Amino acid sequence: MADFLSFGEIMLRLKTPGHERFFQSPGFEATFGGGEANVAVALCNYGLDAGFVSALPDNDIGENAIMELRKFGVDTAHVSRSGDRVGIYFLETGSNQRASKVVYDRANSSICNASADEFDWPTIFNGVKWLHITGITPALSQSAADLSMACVKAAKDAGVTVSCDFNFRGKLWKYGKTAPEVMRELVKYVDVGIANEEDCQKSLDISVDVDVESGELDTAKYEALGQKVLDIYPDMHTIAITLRESLSADRNNWSACLRTRDDGFMLSKRYELTDIVDRVGGGDSFASALIYGLNAYEDRQQSLEFAVAASALKHTIMGDFNRVSVPEVEKLMTGDGSGRVQR
Repeated sequence: MADFLSFGEIMLRLKTPGHERFFQSPGFEATFGGGEANVAVALCNYGLDAGFVSALPDNDIGENAIMELRKFGVDTAHVSRSGDRVGIYFLETGSNQRASKVVYDRANSSICNASADEFDWPTIFNGVKWLHITGITPALSQSAADLSMACVKAAKDAGVTVSCDFNFRGKLWKYGKTAPEVMRELVKYVDVGIANEEDCQKSLDISVDVDVESGELDTAKYEALGQKVLDIYPDMHTIAITLRESLSADRNNWSACLRTRDDGFMLSKRYELTDIVDRVGGGDSFASALIYGLNAYEDRQQSLEFAVAASALKHTIMGDFNRVSVPEVEKLMTGDGSGRVQR
């Protein structure tokens, strides 16, 4: 029985070799990934009992996706075997001034067409401490949005803490609803909110005149933004906002801030990320590490620092999953970022 659950979609990830353009050569690197699955994998890597709730087709591709999760120790007992296809995303990794590109092929995937009655919610949430969900699944289809809402309502009925990464994906909101129409209702059931610079604005239609395109960060505005989210959602007690300064596809500055009702506002240390290997999954690595930190440390500043350090390390790892351990993250937290060979 898992203590921590994530709900969403795991996809087939098809990436161009190295930094090549799409079809520059005739092969793709095939792995699996997806926001909520990434969180479940990372939580298991941190030694927590984590499970994944989803829908996958009863075919070889769906079976291999499940096997990949199980390899990391993720409980997949509550994955519904329904529908006809696994969602796909294509990734072209950018370099310097050329941005990375993502192309989605997720229409009519199993999770898009799954219904709430496929899931025995009281059994799923029996003994569970924490549920993580994102704003990605509700963007896929009306039925996926309805399923996401059923999931968070069932979690709250069971007394489970709910975290949500607001995750605005403009390419996915195509079925007639806007992100704020759906997400403002879903977030009413959230205890811990997670966002990047634009998610509060585009997912919840909440802003304090934060310019996400300038590349410069004004932390006072993010403090005000976090407080505004907490004011609008009285049941939310914590909001974390990742702060990415994108200098190029290969060089970013990375930090985050946290606002809680009891402990106020705090800002993490900033990491200079050079020669980025893979930034996809960086937000998911922050979310999973924040969940771990909020459960492992009494000091909320320490929880924030763990999340930022873990996600900084993710930028050095190819693939969606953050394959790091607690000792590795804590070593970076204490200031050892030299990268020297460990013998």
